[in-house]
Amino acid sequence: MNDPRPTAALHTRDAFTAPVASDLAGLLDALRASAAQRDRDGGHAAQEKQWIADAGLLTLAVPREFGGAGARWPDIYETIRRIARVDSALAHLLGFTCLQVVSVNVWGNPMQRARYLRGTVEQRWWWGNAVNPLDTRLVASATSDGGYLLDGQKGFCSGTRGSQMMTVSAHDPVTGKPVFAVVPTAREGITVHEDWDPIGQRQTDSGSVSFARVVVEPHEVLQRADTAYASLRTLISQQVLTNLFVGIAQGALEEARAYVTQHGRPWISSGVDKATDDPYLIQRFGEMRLQAVSAEALATRAAYALDDAWQQGTSLTAETRAHVALATSEAKIVAHRAALDVSEKLFDACGARATHGPLALDRFWRNARVHTLHDPLDYRIRDVGRYALSGTLPEVSLYT
Repeated sequence: MNDPRPTAALHTRDAFTAPVASDLAGLLDALRASAAQRDRDGGHAAQEKQWIADAGLLTLAVPREFGGAGARWPDIYETIRRIARVDSALAHLLGFTCLQVVSVNVWGNPMQRARYLRGTVEQRWWWGNAVNPLDTRLVASATSDGGYLLDGQKGFCSGTRGSQMMTVSAHDPVTGKPVFAVVPTAREGITVHEDWDPIGQRQTDSGSVSFARVVVEPHEVLQRADTAYASLRTLISQQVLTNLFVGIAQGALEEARAYVTQHGRPWISSGVDKATDDPYLIQRFGEMRLQAVSAEALATRAAYALDDAWQQGTSLTAETRAHVALATSEAKIVAHRAALDVSEKLFDACGARATHGPLALDRFWRNARVHTLHDPLDYRIRDVGRYALSGTLPEVSLYT
């Protein structure tokens, strides 16, 4: 059970560069200024998405050979975390565009990689996600030329509204296997519905999409490889969510600190003149910070482990991949709990006045609650417990 791979956390930041994401201050200030109002309004954040595109962030995961930033995974996830501190919905959109870029990168042939990855850079495409093999309502019927016709519906299609391209999975009833493809979002027969109305993550453009005899050309069909390297896509997805959780916890802590510093009042029996001198409040902030920094540390550790595995390419072994899955689950469990706990403790720290509706401080908890329901925490704890007890590593699945 002695595992050398988690020493990836010992890497230094000097080993990585973030050429695009090094200065986000202006973008973050702009997103923060409207975050509370946009959370109340919901809908589509077209202007804010344009700012993200203008900042060059859509190219983060695109390899440099295709003109992209070619950023390493620790840098990509740090960028997602920083945006999530002020707006986890838009951080989600950026993370899922990176995920679709990865989908093309690991499932596409050389021609598809060149076409779609270079197109992302040159056309600044936002990508939508209609990949969920468990949702078999979308049916793919093979055509004589090697393409398909798509009919049906997909739900929870993050980023589809306002996107230019999307990745799709559909069920082939003849083979019983899923079909994966890339299609333009504006293709005839595709209808993106504005039916996303959750309690949180309200601007992730995650409504349903209908397909009515949508043509998939042969050159648009992706071939999902059954290799350890290709299966890293799942862990990339899970680490997007993990870093959203970390960002939410960090953002809630920052908002709590700002509110208490400006508006906090000591409790009548505290014996101090300033809220910031209240010993119980100090203890509460200490606990909140411990959760946030613990979550960030494990998320960073998992990102370095992922990056090490990613650099191995098709030579990656199943065992090494499994250790990355374990590190990912460990990080996600702690980040899941931190996001929910810190965003709730925010109100204990700030008091009754912090529930004033226009402040929308509850958005951190609501955003965390929506996202932490992505998959059951219990099964991740089971995987970690199995490893801790018997050294059994997680098996490859849609979530691990």
